[in-house]
Formats: sequence, C-alpha cells, structure tokens
Amino acid sequence: MTYKTEQENFWAGEFGLKYIDRNNSEPLLYSKVAMWARMLQAANGVHSVRELGCNIGLNLVALKRLQPTLNLSGYEINEEAAKQASDFNVAKITQGSILEDITDSKVDLTFTAGVLIHINPDYLDNVYRNLVNGSNRYVLVAEYYNPAPTKISYRGHEDRLFKRDFAGDLIDNYGMKLVDYGFVYKRDNWAPQDDFTWFLLEK
Repeated sequence: MTYKTEQENFWAGEFGLKYIDRNNSEPLLYSKVAMWARMLQAANGVHSVRELGCNIGLNLVALKRLQPTLNLSGYEINEEAAKQASDFNVAKITQGSILEDITDSKVDLTFTAGVLIHINPDYLDNVYRNLVNGSNRYVLVAEYYNPAPTKISYRGHEDRLFKRDFAGDLIDNYGMKLVDYGFVYKRDNWAPQDDFTWFLLEK
C-alpha cells in the first residue's frame, strides 16, 4: 500500500512489527487499566470510545476490563498489529492510516496514546480532524509534551518522534475545552508508564 508519509511506511513495516513484541505484556496491561481509571475520572456519560493508532489493542482491552459495557473501536496502520487487536474480540478494528478521513459514526470519546508524536507534523491536522469530528463530546491525547514543537531521535531513527503541545493545538485551533490533565511517571510505584502527559478535552 502507498502512504502519504515516510512515517506511515515506517510503522506499517518491519519497525512496527518489532514494536508489537516490545509492548505486549501483562504488567503493561495492568498499568493501562490503572492509567485509564485515572484519566477518565472527570469524563461523564462515556459509552463508546475510538482509538486512533491502537497497535495490538492493549488500551482497548484495558478499557473493556475497566468498563465491560463500552462500545470500542480502533484504527491501526500495521496489518499484523491490527489482526492481533481484532483477535482480542473487544473492539471493532480497522486496518488503515489515520491520516485518511474517518467517516465512521461518532463516539463519545476519541483518543490517541503515544501516536501523535510519530505523525509527520505536516499532516497532524488530518489526525486532529479525525479526533474532533469523530467525537460527540470528548477527545483525549496522551503523548510526550513539549511547549514548543521539537523532534528527537527515536531508537536510532531521525524524523520519527515529534514533541509539542498537542492539546494546545486542539484548544486553539478546534475550540476544545480543557477538562482534566495529568502526568504518568516511569517510576510510579504501582502503574508506571513512559513519562507522558495526558489531556482530557471537551467539545
């Protein structure tokens, strides 16, 4: 398949396959359940959720464990990761790029977790639109934060990791309102994650 950006090809290919192996563990899933319990404390009336860039679906599995009645869906560019996510049987998984327009029915909450940082900055608005247009009420972004756009080397690769104020973009350019936010520390005693900051926004 032909993609718009080299970053999409990167994640759809061999590197994306290696990422699957590095991020599939029961302790990580436990941490995600704890993480979601914290991130959704201020969200009300959430019955349906869509993840953009779901990889093998651990966030969706965690959400299902937290609230079994949730209607879940996800989009994933890597074919093998999408298959594994689908095999959990907790969500409707679509294999494809989140840079393309998503026209599915709206859900109560759309989110990304460690995905916007890997999107070519020239195409971030494509993903922002899918997040905002696909949501009835809430958008959540859990990403590496930096007050100004910057890029850093990622596992020996250049132009693969970009940090910025993603939530600020959504507030300034899409009229989103800040509901809640927090930081998850890699040295957390109970549920560590990879030093990311999350923002819960409302339309």
